[in-house]
Amino acid sequence: MSVFVDENTKVVVQGLTGRQGGFYGLRNKAYGTKVVAGVSPGKAGTDVEGIPVFDNVADAIGATGANCSFVIVPPPHAPAAILEAAAAGIPFIVCVTEGIPAQDEARTYNLLRRDYPGTRLLGPNCPGLISPGKCNIGFTPGDEAIPGGPVGIVSRSGTLTYQALYELSLKGIGVSTCVGIGGDPVPGTNFIDCLAAFQADPETKAVILMGEIGGSDEEKAAEFIAKEMTKPVVAYIAGVTAPAGKKMGHAGAIISGSKGTAQAKMDALAAAGVTVALNPTEAGEFMTDIVAKL
Repeated sequence: MSVFVDENTKVVVQGLTGRQGGFYGLRNKAYGTKVVAGVSPGKAGTDVEGIPVFDNVADAIGATGANCSFVIVPPPHAPAAILEAAAAGIPFIVCVTEGIPAQDEARTYNLLRRDYPGTRLLGPNCPGLISPGKCNIGFTPGDEAIPGGPVGIVSRSGTLTYQALYELSLKGIGVSTCVGIGGDPVPGTNFIDCLAAFQADPETKAVILMGEIGGSDEEKAAEFIAKEMTKPVVAYIAGVTAPAGKKMGHAGAIISGSKGTAQAKMDALAAAGVTVALNPTEAGEFMTDIVAKL
């Protein structure tokens, strides 16, 4: 069992004929992911290195049995691509597109919840996810992920997603699933969604949570961990040195009063029983100690 994806996941890449879609779609396929189709309106009947291209997601599903969509199209078209995949019956959508206006993100998220409650969206503006040795969708470097391990990773930051994998690989520790949820204000999948999935996953024995300043998702995650999690959690929060009152990074990194600061998040997580690290390397060291005792 894996979280969200496994070796049977069949992926249709919306935007496969584009430069980035082709690059990452083929990279995911080379990793071993079952990339079975691409979608680019007007290019049906063509292929990208043997991957058939269709005009729409419904046709791709009918021909290939795809059950996951990888949306890698420009911001003006991404919301429509997400909703097209949901309408066609795709249960899991990964959207890596950056720069979608927050209003469009909120509208798309609420339409999914209202009209397609059976569909999960990961992203947008996320690096994707990897279940090492089984499936890799998005940007995550698969060579840094050791398969068959007991640790689940969830991260808002793309860079910290890769850093967490790297720190564990240095220690020879494998990963069950690593999920980059993205740092935009309206993520399709949040910390609690992932923590609940890791808690239910028998392959995952411990979790690393990588957060950052802005918003209150980490504080909410702390509440969930205190009430629902029985598996050990290690956390790192980026942005301790961010100057007060300054907007840092992307739109998700907005601090409101005392909420959203790195210290507030660290305090909330520590109070929930989480082992809080001061840097990514320390997070890897803490998890190494935990895994040794499992």
